[in-house]
Amino acid sequence: MPVPHDERRRSSPATSITVPPPPLFTQSFFARENASARVLYLRTLVGGCFAIVIIIFAIFSIYWGALWKTPVRNLNGWIVDFDNALIGTTVKEALMMPSPQSKVTWKVVPMDQFPGGVPDVERAVKEEKTWLVLAVNQNATARLTASYANPDRAYNGSSAVTVYAAEARNENAFRVLIRPSVQTQLAAVGMQFAEKSVGSLLTNSTGTSAASVTSILATSPQTVLAPLGFTMVNILPFDKPVASAVTFVGLIYQLILTFFVVMMSSAARDASGFGKSLSLGSLVVVRLLSAFVAYFFLALFYTLLSVAFQLDFTRQFGHAGIVVFWMLNWVGMLSVGLALESLITLLTIRFIPFFLLSWIIVNVGVCIFPIEVMPAIFRYGYATPFYNISRAVRCIVFGTKNDVGKNFGILIVWVAISCITLPLFQWIVRRQDIRAAQSEGTDRGSEGRVIDISAGAGTGGVKGESAGVPEKGGKGVYAAAGDVHHASGDLDMDMDVGLNLSLGVEVRKLGLRTAGAGEGGEEGVILVGSRSRSLSGSGSESRTPRRGGEEV
Repeated sequence: MPVPHDERRRSSPATSITVPPPPLFTQSFFARENASARVLYLRTLVGGCFAIVIIIFAIFSIYWGALWKTPVRNLNGWIVDFDNALIGTTVKEALMMPSPQSKVTWKVVPMDQFPGGVPDVERAVKEEKTWLVLAVNQNATARLTASYANPDRAYNGSSAVTVYAAEARNENAFRVLIRPSVQTQLAAVGMQFAEKSVGSLLTNSTGTSAASVTSILATSPQTVLAPLGFTMVNILPFDKPVASAVTFVGLIYQLILTFFVVMMSSAARDASGFGKSLSLGSLVVVRLLSAFVAYFFLALFYTLLSVAFQLDFTRQFGHAGIVVFWMLNWVGMLSVGLALESLITLLTIRFIPFFLLSWIIVNVGVCIFPIEVMPAIFRYGYATPFYNISRAVRCIVFGTKNDVGKNFGILIVWVAISCITLPLFQWIVRRQDIRAAQSEGTDRGSEGRVIDISAGAGTGGVKGESAGVPEKGGKGVYAAAGDVHHASGDLDMDMDVGLNLSLGVEVRKLGLRTAGAGEGGEEGVILVGSRSRSLSGSGSESRTPRRGGEEV
């Protein structure tokens, strides 16, 4: 009569004994059992903090340096004298004198270069030939002289000089450098000119008398007290506060969004196994195509967010401006995101955050003030993605100089570089993976062995990946990567055994035939992988605990 499977197991002369794992969630950090884990934890934490300290001094210094002594050089400004008389001469002489407080280096430009007058002056500023133009207006001296001779209540000294600048080109430069410097210099020039004019009036150098001065003060006091002033014309105002989100802060957000995509893409490859199963060419195509498609739609929704907050895109390109802005965001995301996608191949998930931080600082540091006023080392900024995105956005939103084609070209170069480096880095890593898989596969192959531990039976020898077991009445142990299978009876098995390697997945097809006791009911024990199975002739299965990868 056949013996039931459970009774056969109980009657077996050789019994498997497993050691239960330690209870979870009960140990102290300073427990003796955690000594090696504690050392590893502290070493990892301290090493990471030390790397962050290096980042602080090596990378954060870029941002601090961008603000430390700025401006180290002055912005360029033009003086155009349309007056060609006393006021024009006075202003030119005063501004051309060196002044340590001035943030503008002035240059006198002949009025012949502006045959169209004021429109030509504004065009020069808009086309970024200079940061600002100070124009001494035509007949400024003649109007002042006429007001001296015949006091005019409507005389306005601020109409003598007009300063043209574009805030939208760089709002920080306009607010911090240009406007304060011009106000300080021209206020000093106006005061000096007023003092000289009063002295001339009192000494009758203009044919008047003290009584005439009193008369002028009574009728038109501004003619005496403020004969020379100025008016600042902001030809391209930064009049959309929400634009700050797309010209500066929003660029950081864009980069962070691309970082999320890179991390999710990496997790998706690990979860699907594509990182190890796909060929090199297929893997590179999947990574690049995923990034291009993901950023395409993310850029669209980023653009729609700006539209929802009523950012005007029609000033430069009309209604096509929104499409240009969308494509700019797409290419911009690709330029910064593909760099992350490429380098995560070498740096891995552990170290890519360090590059992310460096990538942000390197880009942001050149977008605060004009590169012209920063130390020479920051000239690299002309080629950075953030700088070119910001420049193109200002053109689309505010109508500044149209260099959008050049900006797109620089961004596309960044994309092309990443499209070249990503396959190269993936090829390097794939070669390392193949070597590691081959090496580990050899090591795993030498571990398999058959041991006969039954009473009275001979001991099975070590026979590589597969070995025989006693034909009758014995118990055999087949070891292959740690799975435990208890088999009894005559059982033919054709098994696919997945060996999960640290750098690859290798599938081996093992053809095994175990000869158990059959009639005597003895068991064979097969160790394969990380699971323990007891297999009878009918295919029944039971789980056996294991500890530390060893079956006791």
